[in-house]
Amino acid sequence: MDMNTTQHTSHQYNRELDDARSKLMTMGGLVETQVTSAIKALLERDSELGEKVAYSDYEINSMEVAIDEQCAEIIARRQPAASDLRLLITIIKVITDLERIGDEAEKVGRYAVETTESVTSGELHQSLRHLGDHVKTMLHDTLDALARLDVKQAMQVVTNDQQVDAEFEAISRQLITRMLEDPRNIKDSLNVTWCARSLERIGDHCKNICEYVIYLVKGKDVRHTNLDKMREEIFGSNG
Repeated sequence: MDMNTTQHTSHQYNRELDDARSKLMTMGGLVETQVTSAIKALLERDSELGEKVAYSDYEINSMEVAIDEQCAEIIARRQPAASDLRLLITIIKVITDLERIGDEAEKVGRYAVETTESVTSGELHQSLRHLGDHVKTMLHDTLDALARLDVKQAMQVVTNDQQVDAEFEAISRQLITRMLEDPRNIKDSLNVTWCARSLERIGDHCKNICEYVIYLVKGKDVRHTNLDKMREEIFGSNG
């Protein structure tokens, strides 16, 4: 299945669906830029860039509202069925997760401003950089899977979320140790904890979006399903 498989007698209807898809991907691109900038601001202690990210979230919020209203109007007027209805439902669900990723990027941007003067240990800073790189790749692959409706890639992103969770847990343990060793580290360590938590949540939202991709292409709701069962439902016993 691809984005243009179904042809309709109404060319206007086709244009409406194409426009909704296009706006979805535009929103995804904006969210990806925000996440990349937020992580850069955090790691490079760039307070100016952090503020820019924090105060740009309204653009993502506005896009979510506009796309949601557009899809609701198409459903009300066109009464779509089958794959078209799944597409519109998927768009509505995906923009919710994209908006929440934008919220997490905003938080990271604000933390970047607050931690400009703090001193984070080299090992911890490196761990945070690694988590940030992993999350950026995960988001890029998620948007690529969404654009191409690539179930295999979507499934890989779902699998990769486990590694993001593991990295977050490792950073959390480092921070707890750091706070116990010296109470003066508590404030800085809590900021880093919240940043790491926001990055981990971005991974969770990427996973959600990829599950919607699977739903759109396969017509199977794989939420709340373990990985082995998910693979079997999607690819069969040889998956």
